[in-house]
Amino acid sequence: MAAIAPFYFSWSALLVFLVLTPISTLSVTLCYHRLLTHRSFDTPKWFEYLLTIVTTLSWQGGPMTWVGNHRIHHKYSDMEGDPHTPNDGFSWSHLWWMLFNSPDDPRKVTLDLQRDNVMVWIDKLFWLPQVVLGIVLYYTLGLECLLWGVGLRTVCVFHFTWFVNSAAHTWGYRNFETNDNSRNLWWVAILSFGEGWHNNHHHQQSSAQHGMMPGEFDFTYQVIRFLEKVGLASKVIQPRP
Repeated sequence: MAAIAPFYFSWSALLVFLVLTPISTLSVTLCYHRLLTHRSFDTPKWFEYLLTIVTTLSWQGGPMTWVGNHRIHHKYSDMEGDPHTPNDGFSWSHLWWMLFNSPDDPRKVTLDLQRDNVMVWIDKLFWLPQVVLGIVLYYTLGLECLLWGVGLRTVCVFHFTWFVNSAAHTWGYRNFETNDNSRNLWWVAILSFGEGWHNNHHHQQSSAQHGMMPGEFDFTYQVIRFLEKVGLASKVIQPRP
């Protein structure tokens, strides 16, 4: 569906794409990664559920699968057991790993999420918000908006996320000595709203701020700071000196 999207162009479809793509990209890093995986900050439960539902529009799996795989990645980073290390090939870390079961069960490391009945239901029905969005786009704005707002957007956000797994473990510079091959890569940080400062993140995994040095702009952290100011985020974990 994404491959044929450019051939069904309309200005309204482009607008839908330009609105929904940043929302999906930000939700993955803000919610699935920094909130649910690492608990870098707290939010009211209703807002956490809302963020999680919005994040399912990325179609990168339910929260337990995503969070579990990422926690396993940190446990075995660039070693045997890492679900998507470039040591098994760049294309494997970028794409192909998604087509196979993780070497470890992601649910073993998501017991905190499994104790939340609402989160369990969101995980089971993670595919539903995307389907509803597709139906709404098709019947209100037409086929072009469906193709651009769901198909092309989903593929782009997938690649933005995958580059953190592949490129940010292959190229770039290191601020810190870590027991893996994590790198800081500016263009991945742009595409993923701050996730490209990946060596910083592996050095201090629980920090809400990934861009820790001058010039390392971290858009997601700025959003967290805004949420803190309006009362929707608290206990924001700062990087250690």
